[in-house]
Amino acid sequence: MTSVRYVAIGDSFSEGVGDELPDGRVRGWADLAAQGWADALGEPISYANLGIRGKLAWPVVQTQLEPALALGPTHLSFNAGGNDMLRPKADIEHIADAFTRVLRRCDEEGVRLIVLSGANPSAQLPLGELIQRRGDELSRAVVGRIADRPDVIRALNWPDRELSHPRYWAEDRLHMNALGHHRVAARVLDALGLEAPVEWWRPRHDLEQDQLNAWQYYRTHLAPWINRRLTRRSSGDGRPAKYATWTEVAPQSPVSG
Repeated sequence: MTSVRYVAIGDSFSEGVGDELPDGRVRGWADLAAQGWADALGEPISYANLGIRGKLAWPVVQTQLEPALALGPTHLSFNAGGNDMLRPKADIEHIADAFTRVLRRCDEEGVRLIVLSGANPSAQLPLGELIQRRGDELSRAVVGRIADRPDVIRALNWPDRELSHPRYWAEDRLHMNALGHHRVAARVLDALGLEAPVEWWRPRHDLEQDQLNAWQYYRTHLAPWINRRLTRRSSGDGRPAKYATWTEVAPQSPVSG
């Protein structure tokens, strides 16, 4: 087995929703970071991703953490709470407790924790002020839980004002597009002390995307989300993990000019 064994757990952010490839597969920042990690080291790494869209923070911990640790990783990344913040009665401290639990279990298993915060979509969403306030509170709470732990790797995206620009977001305004996922992957690599391709930080060109008017946005994205809340369903119900076991990520050969 390779020396670096990296597993990601979380919700749609970790799964990679919004960064869909032409063949329909979901990629996302964790896939990109795994590839960039292998490229930077010049050797293969083992990679797994148990993230599933629609999950709340504690269900992520309850269903993904132990299977992830059972794989025997050297590094584990965790982000959750975005879906919790959209609920009417979000308990910020209870969400932050999930990060504390993950850190404790990583300590017990000798696994290096990578903590991420999601990017801030509030400027383009209904109830944006509420989401901004809750995101700020959650960011402070999580950072407070790891303030005395310099060994915890931090890749914090919520304060990144550049990532709040619409160019980094998918049509649903809740998930980042490929540009956003590349920027997050660059931040993860930077937090690991590795160098990411410079174009991952800021794209030279925006993606071409059609902007939906208010009615189209409501009908296409907001109404289905409200319906799932009313019927207590999740977009991730019945969905398997993308990479439930180790897959080897080999370094890519640089393209010769």
